[in-house]
Amino acid sequence: MNRLWSRVGVRATSVGLLVAGLIGGIYLGQDRVVQQRSAEESTVVQVDVDDMQLLKQRQNEHAAARAWQRQAEGDAAEKAAAEAKAAAGKAHELEAKVIAEKKAAEAKKKAEETGGPVAFTGPIPSSCSEYSGSRAIGCTLMLDKGFGLDQFPCLDKLWKKESGWNYRATNRSSGAYGIPQALPGGKMASAGSDWKTNPATQIEWGLGYIKGRYGTPCGAWGHSQDVGWY
Repeated sequence: MNRLWSRVGVRATSVGLLVAGLIGGIYLGQDRVVQQRSAEESTVVQVDVDDMQLLKQRQNEHAAARAWQRQAEGDAAEKAAAEAKAAAGKAHELEAKVIAEKKAAEAKKKAEETGGPVAFTGPIPSSCSEYSGSRAIGCTLMLDKGFGLDQFPCLDKLWKKESGWNYRATNRSSGAYGIPQALPGGKMASAGSDWKTNPATQIEWGLGYIKGRYGTPCGAWGHSQDVGWY
């Protein structure tokens, strides 16, 4: 009887262990499934995060490319506009120069035919206040001599060529002196004893010389252009 119970007890114990093992296996299996699902879900989440980061990076790259393209197009447009403006300005200057040269040639031809002085056909200053220094003095004294303001551009060019409006200018080869390049310089003493240092005295004498010999500053300038001196 005791042996029988012992065998029954052993079997019962074995069955209990088997059931416990099965239950443990089920729990372990479920736990592995849960762990696997968690790992898969984590992987999916990580993939989504990586995809989002990649997408944002691509978007930023596209935005930067579009911004660079817009800037490049804007720079090209500004450059083209500046070049067009410069070309238009040069064309206008060339056209004005051609017109002025044509008018000057016509005026010179007419003056030669009539024997009168050459008239100035370029831009005329609005007043002597546009100038400074010796040029302002020259403009004012020229008006006092009875010449019109339209004559000053000719006088300006003439004495720029001769002396640069420098009252100390000296031609070492000929001895000509001062703004009008009087030859010899002592001639200007008739206009004042300070002829060596006073631009106004030199200009006064030079305007008298021009009026007596050429009639007008433009007449003197025209002669200078023809022969190289006045």
